[in-house]
Amino acid sequence: MSFNKGFENGIVILGAGNVATHMSLALRKAGHNIKCIYSKTIHAAKTLAIQVDAHYTNEINQIPVEADLYIIAVKDEIIEIIVQNLKLKYGIIVHTAGSISMSVFKDRYQNYGVFYPLQTFSKLREVQFNNVPICVEANNKILENKLFDLASSLSNHVYKVDSEKRKSLHLAAVFASNFSNHMYSVARDILKQTDISFDLLKPLIKETAQKAIDQDPMQAQTGPAVRNDDKVIRKHIEMLKDNPEYQNIYKFVSDNIYYIRNKKDN
Repeated sequence: MSFNKGFENGIVILGAGNVATHMSLALRKAGHNIKCIYSKTIHAAKTLAIQVDAHYTNEINQIPVEADLYIIAVKDEIIEIIVQNLKLKYGIIVHTAGSISMSVFKDRYQNYGVFYPLQTFSKLREVQFNNVPICVEANNKILENKLFDLASSLSNHVYKVDSEKRKSLHLAAVFASNFSNHMYSVARDILKQTDISFDLLKPLIKETAQKAIDQDPMQAQTGPAVRNDDKVIRKHIEMLKDNPEYQNIYKFVSDNIYYIRNKKDN
């Protein structure tokens, strides 16, 4: 393992999607040397490489073998394919996935870990990376501290989280981010059907999110399901008769809100 603190031999990013893009830009901004960008799509690799002044390739056997750190930031199902084909000289290898165990690297590499940024990323939307929680894990204490230091150069919120806890964190993040965003999409579609602007909901969305930050989300819960307002609930379900998939979501979530609230109160 390389023990130089600044990763002077460079960092290789495997991937050129949302996470890889924001990670590369944050590393570059923090003064780290991005040695190479790899992507299956040469255009994507080149586009990101230009932004961080790095070489690029779409051939895994052309990736430099002498870098200090290799960060795999691709779809979960591609990680194992890369692991099976990537040969390193002495570098550290990590992935950025929330739901994949660190053991994916076991028996293939000497020094490995996880470097998981807990945030939703889109290429065209700027993120203040210093506010992004980064969860690190490694197969030895020296490496764990090294990854912790690297993460600390990017963010003010760094945590040591093992694979099992990180899986639970990722599951919770799906509920908090992906599922809630889907609800926004459903709401937008309902409004679109009656020619109402989604902009009317934006202050409500902001306030709801802020309340979830400022207090216990369960205590912040409002609405007809909490009140067990059966008349309103039945009316809403009837209004959704032309959208049975939305009816199912409405019924299930309302029942669950009521069940969880009663379970807590009892």
